[in-house]
Amino acid sequence: MRMPGGWWRSKSTPAKVETYTRWSYHFFAVFEVVLFGLPVLAQVPLRFSGWLFAALCGHALLSTATASRAVDWTRGRREQPVRLMWTLGAVTALFAAATLLVTDALPADPDSGGALGSLATGAMGVGIGTITLGMRGRRWMAALVAGFAAGCLALALILHAAPDDAVVATLALMLFPGFMAFAAAFSVWLLNAVYELDEARETRARLAVAEERLRFGRDLHDVIGRNLAVIALKSELAVQLARRERPEAVEQMIEVQRIAQESQREVRDVVRGYREADLGVELTGARGVLNAAGIACEVRGETAGLPAEVQSALGWVVREATTNVLRHGDAARCDVGIRVLEGRVVLTVENDGAESDGAENGGAENGGVENGGVENGGVENGPAANREAENGRVENSQAANREAENGGVENSQAANREAENGRVDNGPAANREAADAPLEGRGSGLAGLRERLAAVDGTLEAGRVRKGVFRVVAEVPLAGNEATA
Repeated sequence: MRMPGGWWRSKSTPAKVETYTRWSYHFFAVFEVVLFGLPVLAQVPLRFSGWLFAALCGHALLSTATASRAVDWTRGRREQPVRLMWTLGAVTALFAAATLLVTDALPADPDSGGALGSLATGAMGVGIGTITLGMRGRRWMAALVAGFAAGCLALALILHAAPDDAVVATLALMLFPGFMAFAAAFSVWLLNAVYELDEARETRARLAVAEERLRFGRDLHDVIGRNLAVIALKSELAVQLARRERPEAVEQMIEVQRIAQESQREVRDVVRGYREADLGVELTGARGVLNAAGIACEVRGETAGLPAEVQSALGWVVREATTNVLRHGDAARCDVGIRVLEGRVVLTVENDGAESDGAENGGAENGGVENGGVENGGVENGPAANREAENGRVENSQAANREAENGGVENSQAANREAENGRVDNGPAANREAADAPLEGRGSGLAGLRERLAAVDGTLEAGRVRKGVFRVVAEVPLAGNEATA
């Protein structure tokens, strides 16, 4: 069951600003009726106040519909409500003129005159402010306000008011409508700016991921590019020597075998270095990325003296949690804390703006594949698959691995059959574990983190701790890892 206010907390910041803007103008219509209409019923004779109040209620409903359509047009969901805007402008002008005519027709009475003047001012303010929502050019907005001011001045002069009094009355009447026009223009600018900033934050997150992928691809190219070129040349030379039945062909193929095995080791080193995260570097990078995305990040605690295996496992927790904060929810603050308590290290990552379900922050929304596996060079289909992927192997069975390490070029019949089926698994064990993996309620990102922490006897807990707050807690004992280090 959704808790009260859950619909508001589930919205993103731009959606909240849009909802606030929309309902502000809806409430303006309510205030128009309450603040300006009710005094007219009490202080103006009933033969005038009744139909004025009814006309005011109709004006308020028309303003509400126009404001809703104008906000939708601002966000590109509808066409510009030109007809509604013209209709609202005409109704506002007629209503203000009728109110001023009634004021002139009634005997001089400060109470009724003040109520009718406030009624005309309020109706023009709400009408002009609502119409301004559907405009873009500042000149058109200024022309709208100036047109209503000129109409009020002309009507006052027609009613035989003194020129000085007419000018003062016009300025008094247009003060509130002018402010409402400015407020509407500022609201539209603020709404568009918030949406643009949110898009910029998402773009920064995507660029950070793309930059990391490019770095990894560049490292692989630098490592194996030259070796592949040498292998191609030497294999071509070996073919030419073999056609001439020269014994040097065997030596060239032995050299090709040596270079291939060396390339395999270098790729393993690159992948292993990529997958081993340094805790200090990850904390610095997380703080920089979150601050750049507009999320205040505070890091507490020291990482000096921690074993390398512990730092690598906790570094992956920081990387995964930071990615989830960027991609899920609508966080404004993220706190990262590291504590050493009674022979164990406790890492806590806590952020606000969590979505309705904690699983979404844990990577279930994206399946954890992009965050927990593919982005980081893994093919995480279970513990066996992780071990094979960390070793940089792309073969499809144990027999294929043994033949590749021995310098063979073909993979074996079992590997070929799996390759023809388009599999990227690493053997029957990996396939069984992938088939047994749950499909719902659990993200592969969290599953991968638990496996990494299990390698150092650590544990991971993740979930919502209170309204809108998501927390990830990782604990790793120090005793066994210090002995291992």
